Amino acid sequence: MGNVILPSTLLLTLLLAIGLLFFIRASAKERLQSLELVGEQDETTLMNQLQEYFKARSYRVAAVDREQNQVTFEGFVQPSWFLAVFLTTLTAIGLLCLSLVLSSLFPSLMQLFLGVIVLSPMSGVFYWKKAGKLEKVLLKLASNTSQTESLSKITVIAHRDELIELQRTLQLKQIN
Repeated sequence: MGNVILPSTLLLTLLLAIGLLFFIRASAKERLQSLELVGEQDETTLMNQLQEYFKARSYRVAAVDREQNQVTFEGFVQPSWFLAVFLTTLTAIGLLCLSLVLSSLFPSLMQLFLGVIVLSPMSGVFYWKKAGKLEKVLLKLASNTSQTESLSKITVIAHRDELIELQRTLQLKQIN
């Protein structure tokens, strides 16, 4: 029975290690989305609110295309200390588990396998370098004026979290 347990445990541990690698890689993945929102303000008021919102979030105007009524904002997004430490901790635990299983299979190489745990801070460094980047937000404003009310339609291309916060802060409604 012992002949089956260690190889199967190694297989499961390797599968978990592969999942951990994908999790680390996905932590710094770009998550751009396009969203169409509607505001109840007129075009000028909404644009002023958007400029103030992005200024408060440390973005600056990078480009303005008046022909297409489009504005591009840029801002540096800081990586999260918590996530860097969390990824390093997860990697250390994952490498420890893998080292223990490999040490059970090959007892003479135990110190070498346990020494691999020293590589765990590389996951935090990977995240830190990839996540800290210049983010761009693209706004395209189009006004819909009807007889009863004035609505402004805006198309925003930005990071998923930025879109959620923008929609929440300025109380814009999503077009389905």
